Amino acid sequence: MIYLLINLVSMSVNVNITSKGIQKVLKNYNEKQAIAEYIWNGFDANANTIRIDYVANTLGLLEQLTIADNGYGINFDRLQQKFDPFFESEKSTQIVAPKHTSKMHGRNGVGRLTFFTFAHNAVWQTTYQAEKGFYSGEIHINTGALNSYSHDFSSVPGNTGETGTTVSFTNLKISQQDLEETVLPFLINEFCWFIELNKHKNYSIIVNGEALDFSSNIKTVEEFNLFYPDTAVNFKIKYVHWKENLHKELSKYYFSASGEEIYKDYTTLNKKSDDYFHSVYIDSDFFRDFDFKSFENEGQVAIFGAAKSSAEYRFLIKALTEYLKSKRKPFLKEYANRLIETYEEDEIFPVYASEREQELRKPELVSLIKALYEVEPKLFSSLNTDQKKTIVRLTDLLMRSNLRDEIFEMFNGIIELEAEEQDELLKLIKGQEAKKN
Repeated sequence: MIYLLINLVSMSVNVNITSKGIQKVLKNYNEKQAIAEYIWNGFDANANTIRIDYVANTLGLLEQLTIADNGYGINFDRLQQKFDPFFESEKSTQIVAPKHTSKMHGRNGVGRLTFFTFAHNAVWQTTYQAEKGFYSGEIHINTGALNSYSHDFSSVPGNTGETGTTVSFTNLKISQQDLEETVLPFLINEFCWFIELNKHKNYSIIVNGEALDFSSNIKTVEEFNLFYPDTAVNFKIKYVHWKENLHKELSKYYFSASGEEIYKDYTTLNKKSDDYFHSVYIDSDFFRDFDFKSFENEGQVAIFGAAKSSAEYRFLIKALTEYLKSKRKPFLKEYANRLIETYEEDEIFPVYASEREQELRKPELVSLIKALYEVEPKLFSSLNTDQKKTIVRLTDLLMRSNLRDEIFEMFNGIIELEAEEQDELLKLIKGQEAKKN
């Protein structure tokens, strides 16, 4: 390998960033998110391995923290683009997951300045390959002067020509306990879906020599095929039910062809206010020329391949929706029981005049509340204690007066339900009445 020296002395450059912009970053980032951003930067640079190494003293304080990747490095010619972010609005500093692709997830220049949430100094050591060979250099920034950075690309690298970037943080503000008990669990939830998506590529995050265990956030995994016989199209499915939330990613379908992600979108059961966190990975050659962005009218045909109006896609989504609903049911029953336990502890249920009255009325009320939750969990989300008491006790009163239609109207007025959800809710309430009679 031939190394080329950049004929440039060490120099300092002012970053085009205002103190107001820095304050916005301070507001929107914490140390967990900031460390995650450095990892995303590595994966965005086509790395498949991220190494986190740290050293703590006898008091448990971190003396050094490094995050290294084997990506393509930071090209000196584009250095200013990497370290010269512009903050025009509040939105520009927020951490936003990409909507329809998992590529280029990090916030680029913005994320590179967030180290001040957990350290005072940061040094980037990077090696990249250009047409004429490999270049290497360093970039330095400290919290006392976030609006400027110094760089030196005049030194010969001491490796064998491998590209990559290592960021070293010193004068750290977090402890070993903070890192191990707060940051690392955060990283598991942040990257578990992404590592699973790229499992065939052996993506990994190594912490002090040991791979981070993403399976700790997995509740269940199932793999199966869906076959559309009319056109002999096969879809290979992998379903993962996560224990905890996936931060900004939420629950999504990931469509790929031969292992390469092409598109992703929210599942039909995403954001149902029930903590049912899941990912569905779908692989099929059918998606190789698929037009995901087309919103064709019924009967239209895509010019260069299939689209969402195709029979195969409709079959797939319908089958997966029913599958997810079936997987969600026992989960909702489990959480409905937890809801009742919480309501008992918080004394949400009404106080009855006698033990006999409680024996007659409370079981039916509990049964209805559980059933309502299983049909539509968002009926009970975002309620404070007084609101919970009001809703539950009013429901009890309406049941006692046989005003079932009013129960439906009450819940239908609390939140906006879709037509299908309204029908299901009404059937449930009427069904409860029929059981009583």
